[in-house]
Formats: sequence, structure tokens, C-alpha cells
Amino acid sequence: MSSVQIEDYLNTYDQLVQSLEGLSEEQLRWKASPSSWSVTEVLAHLADHSIVVSFRIRDILAGTEVQLPVFNQDAWVSVQHSNGGHAADSLELFRSLLHYNSLLFNRLGDGEWEKSGINFKGEAVSIADILRSFTGHVQTHLAQIERIKQDAVSRAVARFH
Repeated sequence: MSSVQIEDYLNTYDQLVQSLEGLSEEQLRWKASPSSWSVTEVLAHLADHSIVVSFRIRDILAGTEVQLPVFNQDAWVSVQHSNGGHAADSLELFRSLLHYNSLLFNRLGDGEWEKSGINFKGEAVSIADILRSFTGHVQTHLAQIERIKQDAVSRAVARFH
């Protein structure tokens, strides 16, 4: 695995931190509607996703022959009352898992990156695929955070006019 891809993976934390600069707790918890996610909930989801991905990678390395686990992201965010938590806590868990996983990644041999498991669609996915997918997944949620921020600003401006 290229060190560039590991670096892209690790850079997701800094990208998240940068996207949160200047936001108050109120802004982090703001929701456009009851069914939409706040920035705090997005971060909780990314922390949860990191836990699941960490497990999947280790399960593949251990030679699992069962389908890799999936999780109901909306239910996880809801049952944890994620919007009542602190964005900083989710972000710290996210950072810690990135670091811990990167230590593992740096110990893997080339052949281990190509070890694979079966995803929920019944497709084979390698550890390298999972790493690329995770990084892309974070990019999707970074865009979501930007949309939430823009929506919050638009609604605040509308209230004052």
C-alpha cells in the first residue's frame, strides 16, 4: 500500500478539524430538521464508522470467512443520543482510531493489503479497498458538514431580514 494512501487516510482528521473551525456548540448541534443530522451527529457517525472499519480490517486479516458486519448508521446515531454528546469527543475517538490503524497499516506486507472479505453486497473487498472507501466516505461527510454550515448561515440570515 502506498504511503500516500495512508497519508490521505490520516489527513481526514485535519480536514475535519479545519471544517469545524469557529463553530460554537450550538452551531455543531444545529439541525435543519428533526430527521437530518447535525455536525455533531456526523462526527459521531464517523467515529462509529471508524470502529466498524477497524473491526472489518482485523477480521479480514484474521481470515474470516463470514460476511463483514454492517451497521444501521441512523439507528446508531439515534440510540446513542449523539446530538447530546460533544463533537470533540467523537473527533478524539476518530483521531485515535486513525492513529491506531495507521500503526497496523505500516506493519502490513504487500500481500496483506490484498486480503479480502465479503461485504454486505456479496462482493470481495480488500483491505486496500476499505482504506480507499473510508477516505472517500469521510470526503462525502465533509461535504455534508459544509452543506449543514451553509444551511445554518442561510437560515440565520433569513431570520434577521
